[in-house]
Amino acid sequence: MVCERLNWRRPDGGLKDMSCRVALLRMQNDGLFSLPLARRAKVAAYVENTDIESAVDWPLIVPEVDLGRLAVEIVAKKRDSLLWNAYIWRHHYLGHQLMPGAQLRYFVREEGEVVALLAFGASAWTIKPRDDYIGWNPEQRQRNLHLVVNNARFLILPWIRRQNLASKALAIVSRRLADDWQQRYCYRPVLIETFIEDGRFRGTCYQAANWRCLGKTQGRGKLDRAKRRAVPVKSVWVYPLVAAFRRHLCS
Repeated sequence: MVCERLNWRRPDGGLKDMSCRVALLRMQNDGLFSLPLARRAKVAAYVENTDIESAVDWPLIVPEVDLGRLAVEIVAKKRDSLLWNAYIWRHHYLGHQLMPGAQLRYFVREEGEVVALLAFGASAWTIKPRDDYIGWNPEQRQRNLHLVVNNARFLILPWIRRQNLASKALAIVSRRLADDWQQRYCYRPVLIETFIEDGRFRGTCYQAANWRCLGKTQGRGKLDRAKRRAVPVKSVWVYPLVAAFRRHLCS
């Protein structure tokens, strides 16, 4: 109802109900009003599925990976979604978290076997190195932020040891991301961003895939407007999907 009253819609015309829910909860936390009690319990970030868990165990035989035979697959079916979640929950150091809003998740397979997983979702509200690099003002950022997507998860399965696999996976997914996003959400992103935790990773595969490091975050968190240092400092990396990305973002 709030979205309809405010005409708060996604670029494809659908209501931005998830963003609205987040906004309402944050406004309640700020003491602006009290919402009715939830009718259902909060959805858990991850629920184990006995039919899936065994599929994400370490294999008895580690496959050889041929980079020339990599195939990319969008997560679309329910079982594939459960499988993707289980891999991330079990093997990614950040675990699995629900991603609201527009998003795409991918498997990278070789001869049918999963070797890597990626996820893309909503970009950070404000990041100084990125915003300085784009050169937009606050009004332009608010209007065009949906054209920037965030590489929220990237996992090479821990038993896979293949030189250049990470940069190759990034490259082939990045080449098709705009088309896939257009098909699902009816608009094309023009820039990808990601954040790499200092001291844990160096960003070598992003550099090899022609991403650009812009600087470091202030340790504040993706949606933090209260200027609280609550998360590790990370380096900021971007990858333009079109040459004229600044023209699109600053229009």
